[in-house]
Amino acid sequence: MRLLATLGLAGALLAGAAAAAADSAATPWPTAGWETSTPEAEGMSSSALADLVDFGAASDMDSLLVVRHGRIVAEAYYAPFRHGQQHLVNSVTKAVVGTLVGVAVQEERIGRLDQPVVDLFFEREIARLDAAKKAITIESLLDSNSGLDWNEPLSEAPPETMLQMARSRDWVGFVLDRPMAQPPGRAFNYDSGTWHLLSAILTKKTGMDTLAYARQALFRPLGIAEATWHQDPQGIRTGGFGLYLQPCDMAKIGYLYLHRGRWAGEQLLPPAWSEHVFHASVDMGFGSTPALRYANGWWTVPEKRAYLAVGFLNQLIIVLPEVDVVAVVTGRRRSSFLPLIDRIVAAARSSSPLPADASAGARLAARIREAAVERATPVMAPPPLAQTVSGRTWKFESNLIGLRSLRVELTAVEPHYEIVFDGWAGAAPRRIAGLIGLDGRFRTQDVGVDGPLAVKGHWLNDHEFEVTARTVGEGIVTTYLHSFHGNEVDIAFTSNRGFSARLRGTASD
Repeated sequence: MRLLATLGLAGALLAGAAAAAADSAATPWPTAGWETSTPEAEGMSSSALADLVDFGAASDMDSLLVVRHGRIVAEAYYAPFRHGQQHLVNSVTKAVVGTLVGVAVQEERIGRLDQPVVDLFFEREIARLDAAKKAITIESLLDSNSGLDWNEPLSEAPPETMLQMARSRDWVGFVLDRPMAQPPGRAFNYDSGTWHLLSAILTKKTGMDTLAYARQALFRPLGIAEATWHQDPQGIRTGGFGLYLQPCDMAKIGYLYLHRGRWAGEQLLPPAWSEHVFHASVDMGFGSTPALRYANGWWTVPEKRAYLAVGFLNQLIIVLPEVDVVAVVTGRRRSSFLPLIDRIVAAARSSSPLPADASAGARLAARIREAAVERATPVMAPPPLAQTVSGRTWKFESNLIGLRSLRVELTAVEPHYEIVFDGWAGAAPRRIAGLIGLDGRFRTQDVGVDGPLAVKGHWLNDHEFEVTARTVGEGIVTTYLHSFHGNEVDIAFTSNRGFSARLRGTASD
């Protein structure tokens, strides 16, 4: 296997040493739930962690969790996101799929990683099947250097090819039929499509739906009881994104890698699998300082000895072996994870306990409590126009976001809204209705398939009304700026996913 060939005897010895350490009686295993401890008892600074919680609030985090020596020392949830909720982890899904491939290798369900991918889809007619495409291997998919022509930049630019795949009726076929941009193995290219192929390969090799296999072979041993995962039109779990986990369960994935694939005496991953991540050689090509490397769905920062599963809008699992820390973040804004790593490492002051610090501990507890309580944003008194537009229904021509109609009751005892969107793929129109906070605070309720939706609105002046909607479990924030002009309304739509649009509606009553 290429991992053992790469790492050789040294990797095997490292794995053996890690296994012995993992089996130590002193190692806590959070299968039934995480133990908690004070930061000082685990050699961390409560004061530094209190500052970290504040940093999380300023960075638009939804949750922050820090584990040291196998115990939670800080755990914050930023309202309206709550403890116990699952969060969409976006491309952290890739690292979980990569882990599942490793588990399948350990179980001998997947053999050689150098086997050609097209051979695994022998039943399909694959377009543009040239020598370069025939040379793509499972290893190429794991290292995101397949050579397929794919445009999904890690920037503010739209992920064009990923969106095309999402609109197609056959995602696996769409990926397999892509032209080649270069031979496999030549250069890194971020590509959610190849990760979808890995999910399809797991389904083929295990004879199980990817989520069902994850529950049996990975989640159950780790004590992960809840997970949700999107599917493509054929029922294949989305390999590059679409997984929902609780933050405490994300931390278990990181803890598995911290212990080199071993969990409570059982080797779930091949001994060299995590070592390949910790010694990643695929240059992500950013030309940044420090450099970033990639392996098996994980990002590495060699200069900082940091290993991360990274998802859009700051979904993170951070593994820091040198200070024996796993940290998890879920969020709603893209930002650099490097300052976060530095803050966590700086908070780990000692490998042994520090003197108790009651004052700093109280400040940390206060910051965590404050994070869970929503702070009201300023609002102005409603102008006379609020009475005029309240209860009217506004209808829209075909548009980018699929908005059909909108009605907002602004003067009711409990202000509320009703929105109708186009249905997906020919389905019936979708109606969303709920309460709207006009006092500077969100009103949150479950709207079905998207989970909890938090909505609030406020007047900017005598004719502009702004609504902010947060899909709480996905980190998605959408703003609708309404400008009313007689029987017409203009809406400027923006989203933290990078989408924006301008719409015009007409009153239908």
